[in-house]
Amino acid sequence: MSDTLIIYKTEDGGVAILTPVTSCGLTVEQIAAKDVPTGRPYKIVDRSELPTDFSEQDRWAVDEAHLTDGVGADYGVGSKNPFVMPEPSEDEAVEEEPATPEQEPVT
Repeated sequence: MSDTLIIYKTEDGGVAILTPVTSCGLTVEQIAAKDVPTGRPYKIVDRSELPTDFSEQDRWAVDEAHLTDGVGADYGVGSKNPFVMPEPSEDEAVEEEPATPEQEPVT
């Protein structure tokens, strides 16, 4: 489980928590931009900064003045903008063997 979380304020004033899965090839910042609703400010936090009892999460509050790490981009539900995976840097690029063509079926 990731120790890095993304928090933002929901429409009804609650606190939403996203657990980014960076094994997908995106950075936490890219995941936040993609998954936080359009225009909503967010903060990337360490799990240790949040209360440990999630049973009262519906009572949590967050001041938007503290949500300073970015704003959700226009990639969410209803968006007409496709999310494009960034090209890996040369350090991260992995050379792959070309795929072999499939054999023609014998009839």
